[in-house]
Amino acid sequence: MKRFYNVPSSAFFVTLALTVICSSGVAQSQVIHVPVKIVFETDMGNDIDDAIALAMLYRYAGQGKAELLAISNNKQSINSVRFIDLMNRWYHYPNIPIGTVQNGKSGEDESKSFAKKVIDHSINSKKVFKSKIRKYTDVKESVNLYRQILSVQPDKSVVIISVGFFTNLARLLESEPDQFSSLNGMDLIKKKVKYLSVMAGNFSQPVSSEFNIINDISAATKVYELWPGTIYSSPFEVGNNIHFPSKSIEMNLGYVHKNPLVEGYKLYNPMPYDRPTWDPTAVLFALEPKEGYFTLSKPGSIKVNKEGVTSFTENKNGNQFYLMTPDLVGKQKILSRFIELVNAVPKSISEKKN
Repeated sequence: MKRFYNVPSSAFFVTLALTVICSSGVAQSQVIHVPVKIVFETDMGNDIDDAIALAMLYRYAGQGKAELLAISNNKQSINSVRFIDLMNRWYHYPNIPIGTVQNGKSGEDESKSFAKKVIDHSINSKKVFKSKIRKYTDVKESVNLYRQILSVQPDKSVVIISVGFFTNLARLLESEPDQFSSLNGMDLIKKKVKYLSVMAGNFSQPVSSEFNIINDISAATKVYELWPGTIYSSPFEVGNNIHFPSKSIEMNLGYVHKNPLVEGYKLYNPMPYDRPTWDPTAVLFALEPKEGYFTLSKPGSIKVNKEGVTSFTENKNGNQFYLMTPDLVGKQKILSRFIELVNAVPKSISEKKN
């Protein structure tokens, strides 16, 4: 047992006080990062930027900054869910639940642009990448999965990142109480979701529709009108002005082994090409909203017309915002962060064999 010898009582208490203050200072300086709980909603296979966005989420998860609760596919395509599964496995997250839309927008033809090619990629008649999904029913229906996941999360703890069609989100809003929760969809979202970060819309001039909106206009309209919480929209013009460099792809993102994102990028379009980073912008904002990468509009509301064109009306009491195109310095800062997040980490982590 420790003893104190020949220490006057006053000196002892000064020493004790200093010890407490120093200890308190150390505790305060050690900021504990609580992982952001994420559900990723994607139309995987339409464009390679979905795969870039997903790779970013794996990195955030590896750094303890994100917890990927589930990945939800919002188009009807077995190739889409199989590609998501092989990405999960390659990046060492094989147990992330995957959900998919039922009777949604068909996406099998689009998925052949890179997803199916990566799935079928072989060397010496041996598949390079692995997926255990064989048929569409091997994964859960998305709304069912959403309700199961959300019901057990702390209140206001889940961030949904949507970089595809709004079908699943609209159906979640309409969902009824079930075995997972006595709340309907609207109330479940209000209770459990912190905010929604979407890649959708177009607020540039001249006005035009945007892909994620027009593929299910009624669903997008419903989400913007009824969502019981905050929505941050990264519109077309933001990611369209920030291009991922083919040079990084040609360097295999620093990996030794074949990487499914790299192979998908090479197969999507003839190389070399620099692809706009629409979907990654919604991920970056969702995980690092306070880092100053983007400027936000004032609060207001977003409307979708029957042609799928979005418009914004400012309202100080509104809870919807859109991201604005950064200046040249801001673009470079964002692009550097994208590259950093998808590039290989030290070999002890990244170069495990599959």
